[in-house]
Amino acid sequence: MHGLFKWSSKWWPGVIPLVVLWGIAAWTSTATVEADLAARSNAALKDTVLDKRRIGVDGRDVTFAANAFSEDGRLSAVASVEAVPGVRLVNDETRLVPEAKPFVWSAERDVVRVTLGGNAPLPSSKSKLAEAAKANLGGVEVVDQMALARGAPSRFDTAALLLLDQIGKLKEGKITLTDNKVNLAGMARELGGREAVAAALKNLPEGYSIAANDIKAPPYVFQAYKDPVAVTLTLTGYVPDNNVHAALVAAAGRKFFSEKVVDNLKASLGAPSGFAAAVVPALGALSRLSTGTLVVSDREVKLSGDALYDAAAGQIRDGLGKDFPQGWQYKAEVTVKPAAAPVDPTVCQQLFSEILSKGKIRFESGKADIVADSAGLLDRLIETAMRCPNATIEVAGHTDSDGEEAANQALSERRAQAVVDYLVRAGLPANRFTPIGYGSTQPLAGNENEDGKAQNRRIEFVVK
Repeated sequence: MHGLFKWSSKWWPGVIPLVVLWGIAAWTSTATVEADLAARSNAALKDTVLDKRRIGVDGRDVTFAANAFSEDGRLSAVASVEAVPGVRLVNDETRLVPEAKPFVWSAERDVVRVTLGGNAPLPSSKSKLAEAAKANLGGVEVVDQMALARGAPSRFDTAALLLLDQIGKLKEGKITLTDNKVNLAGMARELGGREAVAAALKNLPEGYSIAANDIKAPPYVFQAYKDPVAVTLTLTGYVPDNNVHAALVAAAGRKFFSEKVVDNLKASLGAPSGFAAAVVPALGALSRLSTGTLVVSDREVKLSGDALYDAAAGQIRDGLGKDFPQGWQYKAEVTVKPAAAPVDPTVCQQLFSEILSKGKIRFESGKADIVADSAGLLDRLIETAMRCPNATIEVAGHTDSDGEEAANQALSERRAQAVVDYLVRAGLPANRFTPIGYGSTQPLAGNENEDGKAQNRRIEFVVK
């Protein structure tokens, strides 16, 4: 007996490695089976639309958790896992995605980002909307806060993609789809954007409707800047149409006798009523400034800059709104530029000749009434006359040869006198000016054509 005990005590330690090896083999075999069942279960579900899918395997028992988008889809998914060869039991932990009542989706834009919120009916819808936002909104940051939910109206994707496209037309705002009702609020990015959004909404799928549309247009802005250094008048902003565009550029060309007109205007919808009727006289006021800025925003006109002399500043401030249509507001911030240094009569004559070589004092046809377009030119002549206070000046009127000689003589005299009267109203002494009419006796060009006649109809300043 004692010998048997001695013999057994020598072999039982060798059993331990065998047990360990058996355990490892059993575990390896089980792990391989579980991994295989998990892979085959996932493969069986590859064409099934689910959210938060999770497969766990214990031996040959599978725990299947997921959120399904319909009861039929949920049951079909469970059946697919149950049908996987080798699966003994399926522990069903699936459930339905929550239903949203009402079903709300939104897209909101601020200065730097677009936030997608509310609900999407499927993962593919969620991805499609996020990708469309990133692709179509010009690099704007897209924040996806959409949750998945059941209950979306029919053709949700089509409607949401169309609405998302409208976000690109907004500077800021929010579009909300509640079931099949659309609410919009915000500010259009450009003039015409509000109208473009309204036109696009006509293509919403059948059954969808607009509950509220509070998209506002940006201010309708027209600007003009007179730069004495570059000798330019720069026009920017918007005009209602091509006809008004051409009319304003032509008016600027008449009123600004020496400046080059830089035309950066664009035609767009949204102009206030009476737009051209307000802008034309406002440009006339700007033409009287040495340097200045005109801003027309909706029905408000703001003029700022430096007049050439004191009386001009008062006239501009007092007269700015007189010709505006009813309902228009205006504000004039006009100061007076520092007086230029005095010059001798010879330089004074050179300055007069230079000014009148660039522009002409205009009159109503056959009359001695000075056209308002000449105000800027006359102000420049007045400023020059102030620089040579001791010089006496002849204001000479000339006509073309059309009509009777006596009538032309009288007309030239009346026009010369009208100019002198204008100078005196500006504060210059009347005894410094002598109006003289020469009729058609001193032509600069032939009177055979309109160009020659236009050159001959003129006012000259002659320093004595």
